Amino acid sequence: MTSPYDGLRAALAAAPVIAILRSSSATRFAEVTDALLASGVRAAEFTLTTPGALDALREYAADAPPGLALGAGTVTTPADARAAVDAGATYLITPVTCTDVIAEAVRLDVPVLPGAYTPTEILTAWRAGATMVKLFPAATGGPAYLKAVRAPLPDVPLVPTGGIGAADAPAYLAAGATALGIGGPLVGDACEGGSLAALTDRAAAFLDGIRPR
Repeated sequence: MTSPYDGLRAALAAAPVIAILRSSSATRFAEVTDALLASGVRAAEFTLTTPGALDALREYAADAPPGLALGAGTVTTPADARAAVDAGATYLITPVTCTDVIAEAVRLDVPVLPGAYTPTEILTAWRAGATMVKLFPAATGGPAYLKAVRAPLPDVPLVPTGGIGAADAPAYLAAGATALGIGGPLVGDACEGGSLAALTDRAAAFLDGIRPR
């Protein structure tokens, strides 16, 4: 039987990108996720700071396409974690090192990617039970910082997130990133009513840019 851990790892092995959906409304999250999946992006994060995100998550998860890893982001409390998993999230992402959320994810047996930046925060999150650690905000230090952090912590899977554009993405992967968390540079204005065709083209180009040559 496939576990949420297997599903997330398979999605990121196929395309090492987690698309971050954050908007003033979640009404278009389903359409945007469908467009991303059609382009090859197999992991999407519905951020809980978006009004209606839990309802959108519940509705989409009820008939989610095969091969999609559907997660909840900006999870900051154990109650958020429970609500997200109840709505159908198969993994959780936090903006900071919320050890109580990590503990709740472990109890719920779902993958959790807590946010961390310093080596101390990263190791704290990892020892608390993180599945992977979201390096945030990644653009502050860039690929060089990721590479420097990985030197003493080579066993911690890192997912740099925040300010990563298409041109920067290959360098992060070359520096040792397990995957990339990408919001605006990938999703653009699609959640706000922008062109889904443009999103599909943008996502396909993004993935083409990070495929091995």
